[in-house]
Parts: sequence; structure tokens; C-alpha cells
Amino acid sequence: MLQLARIALAPLLLWQGARVRRQALRLPEAEGQRAGVTGEGLLVLRLLIVGDSSGAGVGASSQDEALAGHLSRALSRRLGGMVRWQVLARSGHTTADALEHLRVSEIFPADVVVTALGVNDVVDHLSPRRWLHQLDQIDAMLQQRAGAPYFTLHSAVPPMHSFPLLPQPLRWLMGAQALRMNRALSRHLLSQPRRGIQALPAHLHGKAAVRLMARDGFHPNPAGYAAWAEALAERLVREWGKRQRP
Repeated sequence: MLQLARIALAPLLLWQGARVRRQALRLPEAEGQRAGVTGEGLLVLRLLIVGDSSGAGVGASSQDEALAGHLSRALSRRLGGMVRWQVLARSGHTTADALEHLRVSEIFPADVVVTALGVNDVVDHLSPRRWLHQLDQIDAMLQQRAGAPYFTLHSAVPPMHSFPLLPQPLRWLMGAQALRMNRALSRHLLSQPRRGIQALPAHLHGKAAVRLMARDGFHPNPAGYAAWAEALAERLVREWGKRQRP
């Protein structure tokens, strides 16, 4: 059904897509170092964030207000110690781009990995099957080059049907494709206990999400990053706790 809709609406969708690209407000990536330490005390966790513009903090003025800052603080607070973190993310990156970026980057050892990828793959009409294969490649590479992380948490593709920037029916189509990707990833990970998918909090969906989005209508603002980070932190601490059990 989704493919039929894409074909039937192709001329309108192409026009809308070109118009959005021309008129979209282009915000910079968050300023600041892409690696650091948060909290005090003994080192309790090493975190790696791999992603696209959201991983790079577009919509926030600094990494402290972006995903890295909020997530590292949330983990430090919950675990009661120091979190060492690294961000390997760039605006516009598809999952394939992220894979190539990792191949040429210095990667610090990590205990847990968070991926924030998929929006640009939806825009590029990548098939779920190809997307899953690329995420598998990223996971395999990090197992070799990041000290065999204990857990990889894939943040679900955000609810693109709620993005104010996108006109209808383009918004509906991208939202439907994002949901399709997330469902495929959920099924794919059922037999992989070392990996998981984390949906965004419910209040980041629907009309209420507008107040948590940046001026471009496409990325989170600092409050949106904070809400997203809390959901990720809660899941990561739960998974990390399994390792501590005798």
C-alpha cells in the first residue's frame, strides 16, 4: 500500500520534497567538544553515540544542551559516577554514511552504544532490509573497534508524521515509512539480546511534540533532547544492571 501511494503521488511528493529543501531553515550542529567526561567519582560507564544531525545536536547551541550532554548527565545521575562519552555524528548522514565515518574515525572504547540513525534513510527511500544490514555492519564494526560494547541501543526513527516542517501528504508518507523501519528493526532484534530498540517517549509524538522541536521544525530543541535522553538512559541503566548481577 505504501509503495502504491508513493507511485500515485510521485509528482506531488517530488515537488513537495524539492520545496522543503529550498525553504528549510538550516541550523548548525551543536558547538563544543565531541568527547568528554560527565560527573564525579569512579568511572562507571563509557558511552558512544553514533548518528546523524540529531546525534550531532542540531537544534541545540552546545553539546551540553544536546543529546550527549543530557544523556551523559542522566546516566551519571542514575549510576552515581563518572560517564566518559564520545559523539561520532554528522548532519545529513545516512546509515551508510555513518558506517564510512566510523571506518575513518578514532573510536574510543565503549561499554554501551546509542545509534540515532534512520531519518535520512527514510528521505532517501532506503528499504528496511538494506537499513537493517547497514546497522548490522555498524554493530559488527564496533564490536571489533570499540572494545566489544556490552549493549547497543538503536533509537527508533522519530515520528516523522509529527514534523511541522513537512507538508501533507509528504509528512504522512515519511511517517509511515519510519514506522515500517521501526517495526522491521524490532523484529530483527528479537533474537539479539545484546541489542535493542528504544522508542521515543509518547509526548514526543503528535501535536504536543511541537513545543519540543527546534525552529526548523525537524530537530529537537534542548527540552526535546532532554526528554529523549531520559528515555534512553532509563533503558541503558536497566540493561547495564543485568551485567552487574552475579
